[in-house]
Amino acid sequence: MNICVFLSAADLDDRYTVPAREFAELLGKGGHCLVWGGSDTGLMKVVADGVQKAGGRLVGVSVDFLAAKARAGADEMVFARDLAERKALMLARADAVVIMVGGTGTLDEATEILELKKHGKHDKPVVLLNAAGFYDGLKEQFRRMEAEGFLPLPLTDLVFFAEDGVSALAYLEESAGIR
Repeated sequence: MNICVFLSAADLDDRYTVPAREFAELLGKGGHCLVWGGSDTGLMKVVADGVQKAGGRLVGVSVDFLAAKARAGADEMVFARDLAERKALMLARADAVVIMVGGTGTLDEATEILELKKHGKHDKPVVLLNAAGFYDGLKEQFRRMEAEGFLPLPLTDLVFFAEDGVSALAYLEESAGIR
């Protein structure tokens, strides 16, 4: 399965890197392919290292203005003109999406992917990996949106909140009929 992961390129502490590395190793050991932003820095590097070390394949989708940060050892590297094209290319290459911790770029990616799913533009499973409770506030906001009628479908049809990499990958594999 090709699993797109949106996440930070920042250097983060262990409460975020340890769960990310664990998920990456599970992904690689499961024979899955990582589709990610292509950077060889921060959390993106942690995940790419984990997948590659465990035998998984790496497909990077970077942007021209970040070419200097692209991972040299990826199995495949594609360069988009801008961030919008990058998101579209990543989604097109993916069978499923995982959103890990990140800043405004990751939040933008997450909301666009969920908006596209809400409107039926894709039916890929989407997981928010809630490492160290990072997405607790967003989870509460989504519950409020659902309760107050802002979501035209049940929240559980839109996104799965996973507390760890094991439950995230189990959900994705079950959604794909692998388990």
